[in-house]
Amino acid sequence: MRAALACLLLLCGALPALGQQMPRLPRETFDVIPPAERVHGERGDFTPWQAGCRVGPTDWARRRIVDIAVQEWGAFGFQTVDRTSVDTRVLPEGLVAASRNPELPRPRAGYSMIRQGASEASRRVSADIAGYWTATPDAVRALSRQNRAWQGPGGDAVNWLEPWSAAFVSWVMCEAGLGDMAQFERDISHRVYIDQAIRARDGAAPRAAFVAHDAGEEAVVPGDLLCNARGSASYRTLADRRPEMDRYAPAHCDIVVKVDGPGGRILVIGGNVDQSVTLTVLPAIQQPGENLKPLGEADLDGARTVFAHLKLRSPSIERDALDNTPTIAALERQPG
Repeated sequence: MRAALACLLLLCGALPALGQQMPRLPRETFDVIPPAERVHGERGDFTPWQAGCRVGPTDWARRRIVDIAVQEWGAFGFQTVDRTSVDTRVLPEGLVAASRNPELPRPRAGYSMIRQGASEASRRVSADIAGYWTATPDAVRALSRQNRAWQGPGGDAVNWLEPWSAAFVSWVMCEAGLGDMAQFERDISHRVYIDQAIRARDGAAPRAAFVAHDAGEEAVVPGDLLCNARGSASYRTLADRRPEMDRYAPAHCDIVVKVDGPGGRILVIGGNVDQSVTLTVLPAIQQPGENLKPLGEADLDGARTVFAHLKLRSPSIERDALDNTPTIAALERQPG
């Protein structure tokens, strides 16, 4: 039942909750401090209030990472972007005919079959995004700069000046129990914790929670991170990054929440994806005797090239962990 519900949620868009924020679960049900409670003030006057993080054993963190990411996805309205090719994936009944219509343009990777959710610029999520920033060392500077922009002429329409995707991942790890910087180096830039994971691969960061691998080198499991380069960076493997370690590079990482080998899909959740906390369906392939591997731009036009798979040093959980999260269980109990 729960897996079927998740299928409807991701592919059919049939649930009333889609496009609407789902209230976060009560703390007695799922103990996570809402990000908005980490700041004081309102839009244009945010100040960090709580910068502390939970600290626990790394091998306890995997389940919480997935559960927290999925709850934030719901809190932002379940926005979903499908980057797989409609020519190779199984579509829900009713969509297949449309996808085969020769009069319709063939979608490239990045085509959004479902595109619903809240804008990050809206007032109702501004405090949440501000709360994500508090998990990073640059929270005061980032929020001060943003406040000044909001207070200026026409400032109410200003979006976030700095990308907040790394702040989102940092906050998830903070709440998941990886609050020690030796476990996870929280930062406003993804490259900081990517480099930490590369150092862990080299034996130079023995307490780091994540170890870096090339795509396909190790099995992808929910709770891991998949990272791609952006903009001027053109990394395809860890070897491309190594000569530039500790130097700024535009990158993006998402949290794996479900692995569908037979369907050739990896489901990930990230922040500041189309201005929201978004679930992205990535195309993947598994050759005989090899691990499931995300397709890159050389395989599919417009696909992301994952150059770093950050594997959590924690026991694996089920591949369909998304379907078993407290958020999906709560949706199952909703009337109708």
